Amino acid sequence: MSKEFQQIDWDAAVREDLRQLLSLAVREDLGDGDCTSSALVPKDSTGTANVVARQRGVVAGGTAIAQVTAMFNPGLRWTAKLEDGQTVLPGQPIGTLAGPAGGLLAAERLVLNLLGRLSGIATLTRRYVDAIAGTGARIYDTRKTTPGWRRLEKYAVRCGGGRNHRTGLFDAILIKDNHLALGSSGRGFASSPADAVGRARRWADAFGKAEDGLIVEVEVDTLQQFDEVLSAGPDIVLLDNMPPDVLREAVARRDAADHRVELEASGGISLETVAAIARSGVDRISVGALTHSAQSLDVGLDWGLETG
Repeated sequence: MSKEFQQIDWDAAVREDLRQLLSLAVREDLGDGDCTSSALVPKDSTGTANVVARQRGVVAGGTAIAQVTAMFNPGLRWTAKLEDGQTVLPGQPIGTLAGPAGGLLAAERLVLNLLGRLSGIATLTRRYVDAIAGTGARIYDTRKTTPGWRRLEKYAVRCGGGRNHRTGLFDAILIKDNHLALGSSGRGFASSPADAVGRARRWADAFGKAEDGLIVEVEVDTLQQFDEVLSAGPDIVLLDNMPPDVLREAVARRDAADHRVELEASGGISLETVAAIARSGVDRISVGALTHSAQSLDVGLDWGLETG
């Protein structure tokens, strides 16, 4: 059975990241008060509003809204109509906010920004997942995330049906071209991908990381490098910027050698190319665009009839 990176669920670590982000978000948007609401909205006014999708997509971030509203006004109530991971249609409510009107107006932009950003990632991820359905390949994210938002954005990828690559530098070994370039410069580091894998394995054994299931992955640019690293025993080989025909050859060589190493395609992958890459037989496809190029889902706030 292949090793897997940590998969992000809505857990204590995600909630703590959100708490820290909310502290900054409230400070940058609310400052010392909402001038408009203070001038126009009576303090005892209440209201109900639906958070509505303006376009089709996949919901992500609804789980966070109660934590958001609590930062603005503990009297605000969030009632979800759709769960994270579900499809939403244009005009369909994702959930309802109710309570003090001033607090609702103060929280509006942050609620919409959060839902829009995370739902946009989930929606784009679902498109990639659907594009490779039936091939056996799996879609993974990368570390190309918004600073501070990583766990939240990786959670959104999960909502869209994708999988999480390593969360950070701390939870896997990924030997990339820059590590190898540093070694080849004569600075005493590994001089080849195979040598680097061997050194990584020895380090993991020496510090007890191997017993914890630490993944060792290595990036290669050519089939010659690929042949060399197979015998070194990495868990995953990242095949960087290789076209489908070269990927198919790498799969064939892996299978002929009867190695259990998993193969990951990466580099410049788009919705137009991902299906052909998946059909090459690779096990994993990592796509930076899931997080760095996702367009926010268009969501808005529609006031209900009940106001006080």
